[in-house]
Amino acid sequence: MNKSLYTIAVAVGSLFMATDVNAQNLLPKPQSFKAGKGYFSTSNPTVKIVNEAGTDAENIYTRSWHQSNSASAKQTIKFTKLQNASSPEAYRLHITADSIVVSAASADAFRYAWQTIGQLKTKQGIMACDIDDAPAYKWRSIMLDVSRHFEPISFIKKQIDVMAQYKFNRLHLHLTDAAGWRIEIKRYPLLTRMAAWRPERTWKEWSNNGAKYTMEGSADAHGGYYTQDELRELVAYAAERGITIVPEIEMPGHSAEVMAAYPELSCTHKPYEQMDFCAGSVATYDFLENVLKEVMDIFPSKYIHVGGDEAAKQSWGDCPLCQRKMKELGCDKDGLQANLIAHFGRFLNSYGRQLVGWDEVIAGNLARNTTVMVWRGLEKAHEAIEHGYDVVLSPGAYCYLDAYQDAPLSQPEAIGGYLPLEKVYSYVPGEDLPEAERKMITGIQGNLWAEYIPTPEHMEYMLYPRALAIAEVGWNGTEHKNYADFRRRAIAQCDLLRHQGVNTFDIRREKGERPESVKPTKHKALGCKVIYNRPYSKQYVAGGDQSLVDGIRGGWTYGDKKWQGFIGKDYCLDVTLDLGSQQNLSSVSADFMQAYGAWVFFPEAFKVSVSNDGKNFNEVYSTTSTVDKSIQSGYRTLAWKGHSKARYVRVQGNTIMDGGWLFIDEIVVK
Repeated sequence: MNKSLYTIAVAVGSLFMATDVNAQNLLPKPQSFKAGKGYFSTSNPTVKIVNEAGTDAENIYTRSWHQSNSASAKQTIKFTKLQNASSPEAYRLHITADSIVVSAASADAFRYAWQTIGQLKTKQGIMACDIDDAPAYKWRSIMLDVSRHFEPISFIKKQIDVMAQYKFNRLHLHLTDAAGWRIEIKRYPLLTRMAAWRPERTWKEWSNNGAKYTMEGSADAHGGYYTQDELRELVAYAAERGITIVPEIEMPGHSAEVMAAYPELSCTHKPYEQMDFCAGSVATYDFLENVLKEVMDIFPSKYIHVGGDEAAKQSWGDCPLCQRKMKELGCDKDGLQANLIAHFGRFLNSYGRQLVGWDEVIAGNLARNTTVMVWRGLEKAHEAIEHGYDVVLSPGAYCYLDAYQDAPLSQPEAIGGYLPLEKVYSYVPGEDLPEAERKMITGIQGNLWAEYIPTPEHMEYMLYPRALAIAEVGWNGTEHKNYADFRRRAIAQCDLLRHQGVNTFDIRREKGERPESVKPTKHKALGCKVIYNRPYSKQYVAGGDQSLVDGIRGGWTYGDKKWQGFIGKDYCLDVTLDLGSQQNLSSVSADFMQAYGAWVFFPEAFKVSVSNDGKNFNEVYSTTSTVDKSIQSGYRTLAWKGHSKARYVRVQGNTIMDGGWLFIDEIVVK
C-alpha cells in the first residue's frame, strides 16, 4: 500500500504515550526547538495524510491509523524526504493547529520524529512548534548483561520498547561469560545443556560456592538460554523499532563456562582451572569460527562484539602450544592475544562484518574498520583513534550503571562505587581529547553488568533514569549542561515509565553524596607534613602527599579522587604526621570503606602510635578484625580516644590479603 494521499480515521489520543507529559519535558532534548502558537488537535475524528516519502514514512503511520473514505478531514499530516540532511537520522517537524509536516532523511529518522511527536502530546493536543534535530553520535547504546543473570525475551523486548522511546539505536547483548552461556549453538550442544546452568540462583551465591555448573533439567538448575529462533524473532522486533542488536561472544577470557563444557579448548584440558581459551590451539580457532558462523546467521548486525577484555592468560606461558605460537610470531602473551583478536577481525570481515571489542583489543594489526569500546582511561580512546579505529566511549566512571546510584546503605546491594544521575549527565565524551579526535568519536554506551542484579525489576531500577542521561548525551551531545532542567525532564519521564510498568528509581527521594564529603573538616593536623613510610598506589593518589590532611573527606566511592588507595600486606598503610610542635591530643580517627566486589576491605589491623622525636613511638591504640563477606558496601571509622602529648602521629593499617585494597580519606587529629 503506497498511496500518496488519503484520509484516515484517527484516534490520535491513543497513538502516543499513555499519560500526559508536558511538551517542555522532551527527552532527549532536540538540537533546535521553537515553540509555536496553539495545538494540533487530537480530538478530531479524521486527518488527511500526504505521503511524499514512500515506505519510509508509511511504515510509521499505517501501524497507527486506519484508512477511511471520509472527506471531512480539516487537518493534514504530511511526510516528506529531508534533503541535504546532516545525518541519515536527521528530521524536522513543523507543527501548527492545522498541520504536521514531518521531514526525515530515512525510515529511522521518521521513527525518531514520531517519537518526538508522541512526547509533544498534551491535554490540549500536539504542541505547535518547529524542531530541527539530528543525533550528536551515530552509536547510542545500552549493554545488557544476561550472562550473570538470565532474563527472559519478554524483558529484553520491554527494554527495547523503552530504548526506542528515547532514540537509542543499538542494544549490546552480553551473551556469554563465566556465569552462563546464553545463546543456542547447535554444533556445540553442551554450551546450553551444561554451561547455561548453575546450582545457585544468584551470581553471588554461585561465585561464593565454587562457581560450578550443572546440567539442564537438574533439580538444582538455575539459568537458561535463548534459542536461535527466539533470537531471530527478537532481532526482527528490535529492527521494527530502529534498534540493531549487537551480540557479544567473549574471547579469549571470561570463558570459564566454555572450558567446563569443552575442557580440550583450555591449555590444561581440565575443567575449572582456567578462564581463557588456549590461544595456541587450532581447536580454539575452529571452535570460535564455528560459533561465530552461527551467531552471524542469527544476527544481521554489521557489528559483532568479541569481548577481548581482562584475559588472565595464566597458563599461556607454560602451555607448549601457546609457547610454540609465541615463538612463531615472535611475541609475548599480549602479542598472542592481539594475534587471536586480529584473526577474528579478518574472519568477520570475510563475512562482511566488523569486529567490536573492549579497549584491550587495541593493536596495530587490526582492520581499520574495527570499533573499540573504551571502558578505561581516555588515553585508550586516543590510542584507538591513532590506529584509525572507530571509538565508542563507555567509561566506568560515567557509564557503568551497576554502581550505586544513591547512598549505598539506602540501596539494594550493588557491585560498589557511586554513580548518581547528575554524574552520568555531566559526562562530556572525549572532553580532554584534541578537537580533531573528539570529532572521530562514534558514540556512547551505558553498561549494565549484572553480577548483583538478579531480577528484571532490579535491572530496570538500575537502568532508569540513568539510561535517560546516556540517551541525552548520545543524542543531544549536551554541549551546554543544565542539570536542573534535565532532572526535571527525567522526573517527568520516569513518572511516565512507571505508568508503563517500568520499575524506575525515584530521583525525587535521592539522598545524595556522603554528608562528610560536602564540607571541609578542620582538625589539628590540617596541612601538616605527611611522611609516607609505605607509598600510596599510583592508581589512587587522591590529592597526593597532602591528601590525608587536606580537610577533604571522601564520597561514596573510592574512585572519586578523594580516597587514597593502598595495596599489599604488612601494613600497606603506614604514614607519620608531623604536627610541627608538641600538641595536646585527645583523638586520632580515620574512615575506611569496604566494597567487597572490588576487593576493597576494611583494615584487618589498625594502629595509632605517637612520638615526640619521630623515631621512638608509643602505641596508644590497636584493633584487629576479620573480614565480613556479607558487607558488600560499608564505611567504618576507627579511632583512638584518650589523652597524650606528642608532635608525631603514626597511623598504620593492614589489608586482609595480597591484592586487597585499603582506602582512607583523612586522618583527623583532635
